[in-house]
Amino acid sequence: MSATEVCGITAADIAEGQEMPALRHPVSVTTIVLGALASRDWRPMHHDKDFAVERNGVKNIFINTPNNAAWFERYITDWTGPKGRLGRLRFEMKKSVFPGDEMCFSGVVRKLAADAAGCHWADLELTISVDGEVRTTGRARVAIPTDPADNPWTRKGDRWLP
Repeated sequence: MSATEVCGITAADIAEGQEMPALRHPVSVTTIVLGALASRDWRPMHHDKDFAVERNGVKNIFINTPNNAAWFERYITDWTGPKGRLGRLRFEMKKSVFPGDEMCFSGVVRKLAADAAGCHWADLELTISVDGEVRTTGRARVAIPTDPADNPWTRKGDRWLP
């Protein structure tokens, strides 16, 4: 087993402008409802189709904000491997994601940097699209191991400055 398979990517494995591999996921009612339940979001537009359609004027229940964040986190850590540590995430939901949609996650490394503590950072530009239509855009900053022996999860205090 190679070092990349054990720890994921390291700073030497990525470059500015590099595209992240796409992640596709079919969205079901279960995807949406479980995400809402996991985030303790009891609002009916995330589990009651009649409420979503009649009260909100949308075609069905839809993914909530914390569920969207969790999917972005999964996308990022699938790419980095277990030692990648999310420092910042912000995103804008432009249109809803509904059951029957297939989310397609894509991303680009926009900037690489190392801070004074020696932590390597990748600034990412992220997108969720459905059938080529952008539904959510985002940006993230993720700590990447310098080498296979480095682990950003061990950084604390002045050594962790996202």
